[in-house]
Amino acid sequence: MKKKIAIIIESLIVVLVIIGTIIMFNGAADETGLTSSGLYNLKYFTVLSNEFCGIIIFIDLIRKCMGKNVVSRYLKYMAATSVGLTFAIIAFFLQPMYRELNMYKGGNLFFHLIVPLLAMVEFVVFEKESREEKISLRYTFIAAIPSVIYGFGYLINILINGRGVWPDTNDWYGFLNWGFPVGLGIFAGVVIINWIMALIIRVFYQKINFKV
Repeated sequence: MKKKIAIIIESLIVVLVIIGTIIMFNGAADETGLTSSGLYNLKYFTVLSNEFCGIIIFIDLIRKCMGKNVVSRYLKYMAATSVGLTFAIIAFFLQPMYRELNMYKGGNLFFHLIVPLLAMVEFVVFEKESREEKISLRYTFIAAIPSVIYGFGYLINILINGRGVWPDTNDWYGFLNWGFPVGLGIFAGVVIINWIMALIIRVFYQKINFKV
């Protein structure tokens, strides 16, 4: 029963990532300021994290259906943590700060809310075969690696190509609006939030005893 529910949730995640991708890539930038046109959406961590999550879940789903060993839970942990970061940044920071904007519009409804929540729930509740399994604390740091890689890529792009001028800016998140020192501080804060999400997911993973 538990495996069947996990397969249903994973299938739903894959379908919603596909739908969200189609909406994002076939639409134009909207007034939220958090979307672009077509493939340019791939510059956002939101989109990249959801695509990464969708791919990992899809591979895991196929292997489960074929009766083979599932994808490493640490890859799934990293995927859940990555979309968890997206969920946290939007829900607790950007949406409250910019209440006039709807950051759950269009494809962002899936990428900012539904997919992250489903991915975190699926990992916490259905991932473990045995509740005796633990996630080592060191893996919480490994789970935060995607945001570190993205941040370095973001910074290197600006150093090579310049910051640019809106709307053709390479600083699409506005990290450098107050200069490089503040921008680096914001980047560090994002990585810390990513790590905190990894810690939170780890706590629920190891403490929740949900029987199905």
